[in-house]
Amino acid sequence: MADNTQNAPERVLMKGNEVLAEAAMRAGCRFFFGYPITPQTELAAYMAKVLPKIGGTFLQAESEVAAINMVYGAAAAGARVMTSSSSPGVSLKSEGASYMAGADVPGVIVNVMRGGPGLGGIQPSQSDYFQATRALGHGDYFMPVLAPSTVQEMADLIYLAFDLADEYRTPAMILADGMIGQMMEPVSLPPARDPKTLPHKPWATDGHKGERAHNVVNSLYLSPEKLENTNRERFERYEQIKAKHQRQEMMMCDDAEIVVVAFGAASRIARTAVRDARAKGIKAGLLRPITLWPFPTNAIEQVIDNGAKQFLSVELNMGQMVDDVRLAVNGRASVDFYGRTGGVLPTPEEVLEQIEKLASTSERGE
Repeated sequence: MADNTQNAPERVLMKGNEVLAEAAMRAGCRFFFGYPITPQTELAAYMAKVLPKIGGTFLQAESEVAAINMVYGAAAAGARVMTSSSSPGVSLKSEGASYMAGADVPGVIVNVMRGGPGLGGIQPSQSDYFQATRALGHGDYFMPVLAPSTVQEMADLIYLAFDLADEYRTPAMILADGMIGQMMEPVSLPPARDPKTLPHKPWATDGHKGERAHNVVNSLYLSPEKLENTNRERFERYEQIKAKHQRQEMMMCDDAEIVVVAFGAASRIARTAVRDARAKGIKAGLLRPITLWPFPTNAIEQVIDNGAKQFLSVELNMGQMVDDVRLAVNGRASVDFYGRTGGVLPTPEEVLEQIEKLASTSERGE
């Protein structure tokens, strides 16, 4: 177990789910409310063991619905707070997440995805892309969605998720899958933050002490004009997020004619396929979205300007992110899809075969 009182980065071998927990505590999270479901249960177990030792509160709620509303309450009081679950559990949290968005309350939600629909399976899957990027729950809102592809990014992105949530007063999500959650890799843990040094939240319901007016955290607006104005203001913040926080990794994209787009576990497989394609003389590149919302449309623009003619979206589902790729490409290049589902991982050879098909199509001028 890592010593989360140490301020200097340290290199340790840890499981992805446990890194999420450790890094969250180092980011200043002192409250965790959740309910066990595989394949993310190690995260909650790590929190249960360590968080009370540093003065934090871990509570296994009676249900996912209860857990997200506890997050809402603690976040409204100004705390850095997190919950985690997996696909069907996240669905149960969706109403509470919408209430948080409607009340402009920050918090971090982790989804280590199962396959689906329904109970599905615990093997690697990316079937919750639509759920995460099209707003988790009812209403008119978005939230930042960050997709790690390594255990190191589990640490780095949980730090970022808390900062984005606080800065823009919004829920933020880490969207991972069972493979990243369960694998072990070396990771440099971020330095620990003292919660007392985190930015002040003047809107929080943490007691006015006779020094200010009462703060009210609420998502109910009986006046249509007030609700419309509030929604418009919130969407202005969303535009700021889109302008400032699109993140991606680009590999061999400077002269790529075929660009593979993949995130999370699928990108690890696609990376090998792209290298193999290059070895065969095919000008392939990899564009890995790190922010799924906002989707890195600026990077799509860049690779099109560089001469990309074909895109291949590789996913662990039946085709979801490919819709965002098509929207960003906007008819200026062809967009194809290759996916495996149900927990079946594509092999690099399978992805390479798809790249070769696109290359042969291009050569024939089709």
